[in-house]
Amino acid sequence: MTNYQPDQEKATNESISTEELVNDVIEVSTTINHVEVIENVIHSLEQDDSGMVSQSSEDGYQWKFKYGSVEVFVQLTGKTDEDSLTVWSTVLKLPAKDESRLMRQLLEMNCSSTFEARFGIIENQVVVISTRTLAELSPGEVSRLITIVATIADNNDDALQLEFGAA
Repeated sequence: MTNYQPDQEKATNESISTEELVNDVIEVSTTINHVEVIENVIHSLEQDDSGMVSQSSEDGYQWKFKYGSVEVFVQLTGKTDEDSLTVWSTVLKLPAKDESRLMRQLLEMNCSSTFEARFGIIENQVVVISTRTLAELSPGEVSRLITIVATIADNNDDALQLEFGAA
């Protein structure tokens, strides 16, 4: 008679299942098509079929879409782990009224209400921006970055323009 040990069999099956699960996760994460994920997110957020894509071999991929009262830009520099995803949207053109108060308000907002995004200045424009390398970037994180930038920009552009617009 063999000595049956259900606990040992269960442990072995769990080890195999866990190992298989880890391998599946690794396989899925290395085969994520970021271009497809980005286009799906944009399609779910865009209004009036405003999503556009332009592809360039040097610059990677760029998209633009309208969300509420803002235009949102998405740039993917390539498809390797070292490449990056950047999402940004302009909320206010500079120069602005009372820029020192504006800068203080933006810094305070950066600490309290921007999550993985932040306010910054690009080419005399206040933007909401977020950048992330593709290494270990999941489809959910892609969706979150695009949604956060679009939402924060749309929620703040009108108030910032009203209070600080055109000096």
